[in-house]
Amino acid sequence: MDNEQRVFAAACAGSLLFGMVMLSLGTVNSFLMQQLSLDALTIGSLAALLPLGILIGSLVFGPAVDRYGYRLPFVAPLVLMAAGFELIAFSAWFALLQVAFFLIGLGGGIINGSTNALVADISGGKRSARLSLLGFFYGLGALGMPGLTAALAGLISSTTVIAGIGAVVLLVAALFVFVEFPAPKHPQGFPLRQARALLRDAPLLVLASVLFFQSAMESMVNNWTALYLQNSIGSTVEASLAALTVFAGSLTVARLILGGLLRKVSSERVVTICYGLTFAGAILLLLHGSWLTALLAVVLLGAGLAPIFPVVFSYIGGLYPRLTGTAFGIALVIALTGNMALNYLVGVLWQAAGIGGFPLTFTACVVLGFALFRTGLGRVPASART
Repeated sequence: MDNEQRVFAAACAGSLLFGMVMLSLGTVNSFLMQQLSLDALTIGSLAALLPLGILIGSLVFGPAVDRYGYRLPFVAPLVLMAAGFELIAFSAWFALLQVAFFLIGLGGGIINGSTNALVADISGGKRSARLSLLGFFYGLGALGMPGLTAALAGLISSTTVIAGIGAVVLLVAALFVFVEFPAPKHPQGFPLRQARALLRDAPLLVLASVLFFQSAMESMVNNWTALYLQNSIGSTVEASLAALTVFAGSLTVARLILGGLLRKVSSERVVTICYGLTFAGAILLLLHGSWLTALLAVVLLGAGLAPIFPVVFSYIGGLYPRLTGTAFGIALVIALTGNMALNYLVGVLWQAAGIGGFPLTFTACVVLGFALFRTGLGRVPASART
């Protein structure tokens, strides 16, 4: 294995770990409710610190990557996340629990951005394909963690599970110390003027706007589909949650397939077809059909949404090779803003007009996202579309 493959493997390990950590927070919430007698409202206030941490992490990782290279942005966030899990496992003070959730979000935001920027930097003409594989490893971690924690729950205490997660994260951080990451791009000082110019750069802002809607769509499916199916077709709680698992599986498998497909088929063709699949899935949800129809819808949604983040990140990496981290950071902040704003809009519409607010908002996001992608495509030279 040459060094590029080792570095790519490190990025995949970081993404896998990020997926595992984010999904393990369900175990954490159950532990806090049982052991510390916290109610749902208090747990919600803790969980609200996660997106704040992720947002700040997405802001800070870019300049750190471009100025200092990748070792620090790979090791430090895992140390923060490990500290967060150990605080949750052994602290009974609410203030420390708040710190713990914020640290996990902050570390998650940094490692998520850093893994994507690193893969874009080392992959050359294989950026889209490799970024899709990176997304597959995130999905693999997210899919595997619920089953693993359920299996461990019957054997060891929740405290041990949570502390063990922190220990595994810390062990991986120690291993990253020995990885030979690419050298810093700007060892003499961060080019602040060039970074500021990115905030007004039209191609970056258009591509980031695609992710504004993409991030919202992925989150909307996770946040609202179960409730929508229960209210629209009378689905049971178990069946609607199973549909979410199918969506996550479809998204993950599609990204694995795309890792090979994007080496042979142009990224713009793949994305165009996948937007069509997403639109078809949204229409099926609007029809209020049977549970089997809903199942087909979420399969289409998972497959359709799979390539957007990898391909758009690939384009951004090709356009801004000297400031990859900073450009990715700007795009991720815009994406997270869309996630929060449009999910809030769905909640408002649901409250005001009923269950139709979710699929209608989702369908509008598909149309707007595709229109922005086609607009952005005209600003990306062929050499950057890899």
